[in-house]
Amino acid sequence: MTERRSDRTRHERRLGLTLAAPAFVVMVFVTAYPLLYAVVLSLYNYRLTDPAGKAFVGLRNYATVLTDPLWWTDFGTTLFITVISVAAELVLGLAFAFVMYRIIHGRSLVRTGILIPYGIITVASAYIWRYAFQLDSGFVNVWLGLGDFNWFGQRGSALFVIILSEIWKTTPFISLLLLAGLVQVPFELEEAAKVDGATAWQRLTRVTLPNMKAAIMVALLFRTLDAWRIFDNPFIMTAGANNTETLSFLAYRQNVTLLNLGVGSSVSVLLFLTVVLIAVVFIKVLRTDLSQVRGGK
Repeated sequence: MTERRSDRTRHERRLGLTLAAPAFVVMVFVTAYPLLYAVVLSLYNYRLTDPAGKAFVGLRNYATVLTDPLWWTDFGTTLFITVISVAAELVLGLAFAFVMYRIIHGRSLVRTGILIPYGIITVASAYIWRYAFQLDSGFVNVWLGLGDFNWFGQRGSALFVIILSEIWKTTPFISLLLLAGLVQVPFELEEAAKVDGATAWQRLTRVTLPNMKAAIMVALLFRTLDAWRIFDNPFIMTAGANNTETLSFLAYRQNVTLLNLGVGSSVSVLLFLTVVLIAVVFIKVLRTDLSQVRGGK
């Protein structure tokens, strides 16, 4: 039995590598050169306004970035947006997944309605939310009776709008992934728990969620990596004002606005390394969950 399971595991691994190989090769060719070039530029003091002054400085740019309070401020802002938005999206996505799974009449209509925000381009979505909360042209203040309250004039309220727009835009993505996990929960387990007298909460926490662990981890992985690289909403809504700048925005400002390719490339490389670190942590947890699911079959 153990030998047969081991053979199946090796076969699944080979099949997965075979299927992923073409996409992996394309991604290497598309991303390897820009990444390596960014690493090289990060080792130089290089400004496009002074190309003749290009000089090798080693890791000095990284030391400059990591000792600058601005990096840590933007790091904290990015972390705050990521944690709050992903946590809220997980709860709402699970609720929407249950709705899409349980509903009988009008299922296609409900699923389409839930997925509409995810089909809107992020830039267009950001402009819509900025218009809604704008001081002079927005309608939110009128509806809430807040008068001339400037949502983008303070850090707290500006981050609230940014996070709210993120939740609205990407919760459907989470709900789709969770729905895929929900349909794989054995119906017999829920029925057996119900017959044994388990409450709805007990069935959720002891039967449904444990059997959805792999889907939950996949949803958290993809959404966390995406949220950590947030750029569009802060760029369009606040332009980084009132300490709403994120790490991606910092890299953009150094590279594009200030034309400081040395420091900007070091920020980009550090951002990439944080993404890799997050992915490694999630994949380790995810790998455990997947082995448990496979072992339970």
